[in-house]
Parts: sequence; structure tokens; C-alpha cells
Amino acid sequence: MVDGFAAVRRRVEALPPLTVDVVLAVLCYLATVALPVKVAREGGWPLFALAGLASLPLVWRRRQPVVVAGLVGAGTIGLAVTGILGSIPLPYGQLVATYAVASLAVPLWRLLVMVCTGVGVLVSVLVLLGQGAPTLGVAALPFVVAYALGVGVRARRDRIGMLEERTRRLAEAQEATAARERERIAREIHDIVAHSVSLMVVQAEAGIVRAAGQTRTTRTFETIAGTGREALTQLDRALGVLRGDGPSRHPEPDLDGLPELLERARLTGLHAELTESGARRPVPADLASAVYWLVQEAVTNTVRHAAATRIRVCLDWHDDALDVRVHDDGRGPVPARSGAGYGRGLIGMRERIHAFGGELHTGPGADGIGFLVAAMLPITPPTRVGDGHG
Repeated sequence: MVDGFAAVRRRVEALPPLTVDVVLAVLCYLATVALPVKVAREGGWPLFALAGLASLPLVWRRRQPVVVAGLVGAGTIGLAVTGILGSIPLPYGQLVATYAVASLAVPLWRLLVMVCTGVGVLVSVLVLLGQGAPTLGVAALPFVVAYALGVGVRARRDRIGMLEERTRRLAEAQEATAARERERIAREIHDIVAHSVSLMVVQAEAGIVRAAGQTRTTRTFETIAGTGREALTQLDRALGVLRGDGPSRHPEPDLDGLPELLERARLTGLHAELTESGARRPVPADLASAVYWLVQEAVTNTVRHAAATRIRVCLDWHDDALDVRVHDDGRGPVPARSGAGYGRGLIGMRERIHAFGGELHTGPGADGIGFLVAAMLPITPPTRVGDGHG
């Protein structure tokens, strides 16, 4: 029974407030005019007019609770003056108006309305209806209950508002703390890493000057300097995201950047090849960036760990997916490359690909030759992990 009542209450609360108030006003009106036929005949049209005044203004009880209480009170007094009120079990409209005032009005108006209501009950019972003190107590009890219910609803609403405000302030405080921590981390990374990479670039550029005339050495220093400058650019982009500075000042790398990436790999002495099959299709910018970072990580691992002479990058386009394969002829099995940095690189690859609903496989190439990184990415990926609302 409790569950059924709770379900009904939830359905009622889901209704528009105006609909609820209209239904409530109509019910109070019908309850007021639902009198024995004889009383209704004797009351005539004043009964229906006064009953309307004592109930129908409840439609506006949320917007003007004090004014509504005054109108309903006037109608209730009118019913008492005509003697009809004595034939009605309860002044339904006045009770609802009392509840509305207790729930919605400010303290001063609540006090004023309740004093006027008390005087009205006193006059109606003792003077207009000619009843005694015991009847006065019985008549006043429903008003006390209605007022107490309204005060309880007000207290519950204020409590909910206070908790929501506290939750909002806690969320803001946590967000501010997280922002300060991100700024601290970004500042430390910038001070340490950016300084070291900048120094590397300066030294490489100095090496270009000293190695003038030595083509191979000059190209090596140019590669170091170019890689360092790109690392600074990428570091600036990453720190901008960490600090929450908004959009990066540099565009995210995409598939068009792969030829340049492999050209830099060739400067290290590696024979790098890029092949593409199938019709290239438009892909989201973040997915194209993920493919770029995947290939870059694989190429970097080959240069650092594989002792390879060749590397091949293949993009295979399908109607609903893009297959990416990076295969080298290096030392091959994963145990041969068991370095902490390499392990983190594989983890980063897997996280990027899985974020787009893709699959990643790494391991020895065909016949155990070299190392293979193979990824399958949907062309239209599902919602990325962490992008959901609420």
C-alpha cells in the first residue's frame, strides 16, 4: 500500500502545477456545492456564487497565496452569513488556502493571514452559526492541521534548497581545487620539461653551425632541432588543455601529417613507407588525431627499441572502419622491448583506440618477423569514454 501511495504521489508531482491547482479548485467547489437537494434549493444561486468564491481562486494559490486566502475567506464568511456553511462538513477551500499561505507566504503575511483566519473562525462559529466553545475547538482543529502541513512542506523545501546550495558550493570548491592542482602540475612540467627541451633545441641549432659542410651531421642536428621544436609545440598544447586555457593555438595533427612524420623517421636512417588502400573517407578530427598519435608512438618505439631498418604504415579504408597497421623488421617479440617507457606507450595506444570503440593488437609480425601494431577504428565511433552528461 505504501508503494502504491508513493507511486501515485510521484505521478501527481509530475503533473504541471497549474493542472494540479485547477483540479484542486474544481474538487473543492464540487465538494462545497454537493449538499442535500433541499439545502441547495433553498440556497439558490448565492450558494453557487459563494461556493465559487470560496474555492475557485485556488487556481492562483501558488502565485498569490495571500490574495487567494483573502478571497476564499470572504466566500467562506459569505456562506456562514447565509447559513449554508453549517450544512458543509468542512470549509475545503479555506483549508487549502491556509495550507498554501503556510507553505508559500513570507512570515509577516503568514502571521497576518492566520490572525484573520482565527478571527473568521471565531466569528463564524460563535456568532454566525451560534455554536458553543466545544464546536469552536473542533472547527479550529482542521486549520491547525492544514497550517502545520504547510509549515512542514516549507521546511522540507528549505532543507532541500540548503542541501542543493551546499552541494553546489562543494562542487565549486572541488573544481577550484582541481584547477589549482592542474595549474601546479602544468607549471612544474613547463619549468622542468620545457626548459630541458628548449636547451636541447638550442644545442642542436648550435651543432648545425659547427657542423657546416658535413651534410649528414647537419641533417642529424636539423632533425633533432625540428623534433625538439615539435615537442615544445605539443607540450604547449597539452599544457593548455591541462590548464583549461580553451582551444589550442595549434591545430591537432591529423592524417595529412603522416607523410611528414615518416619523413622525419627517414632522417634517422630508417626506411619508412606509407601505403593507403580504399577510398579515404571523412573522419572526426579527434579520431584522425588518435590515428596520428598511434602511428607516431609506434614509429618512436621502432626507432628507440627495435634496431629496425624498415617500417611500413598501412591505412586500409572500409565502409565502416579504418584499419591501421604499423609493421617493422626489428627485433620482434614484446619481451625484447620490455622497457618501462615502451610499456606506457602500449597502454596509451590501447586507451586511445578503446576510447573510440576500436580494437588494438600488438605483437610479433608475420612469421615472427619484426613487431606489428594493428588497430581497427569505426569510421563513426560511439560516444567517447568520459564524454557522457551527468
